[in-house]
Amino acid sequence: MKKPEHHIFVCGSFRVSGEAQGVCSKKGSMGLMQYLENEISDRGLAGVSVSSTGCLKVCDRGPVMVIYPGNWWYGKVENESAIDDILDSLEAGKAAEQYLIE
Repeated sequence: MKKPEHHIFVCGSFRVSGEAQGVCSKKGSMGLMQYLENEISDRGLAGVSVSSTGCLKVCDRGPVMVIYPGNWWYGKVENESAIDDILDSLEAGKAAEQYLIE
C-alpha cells in the first residue's frame, strides 16, 4: 500500500452510537466531503486521501477539516469556495490562512 502524502479528515459529527449529531453534520460537511473528493480527483491529486471522522470537538468552528501531515485545522469550511481555497493552498504547499483554527 502506498501511503498518501496528505490525509484530509472531514468532521462528520459522529458520536459513539454512530449517529451524526453535531454542527458539522448539520452544516453539510458530508455533502462538502463529496465535493472535496471530486475536486481532488479532477485536480489529479493522487497523493491525497479523504476520510470522515467522529466529532473533532471544535463545534463552534464547524464545519471542520484537518490536513496531515501539516496539522492544519480548518474551520468555517462552509461551501465549495472554501474547499477550492484550501486545495489551492495545499497544491502550493502552504496553509489556507483565512480558514485556520488557531
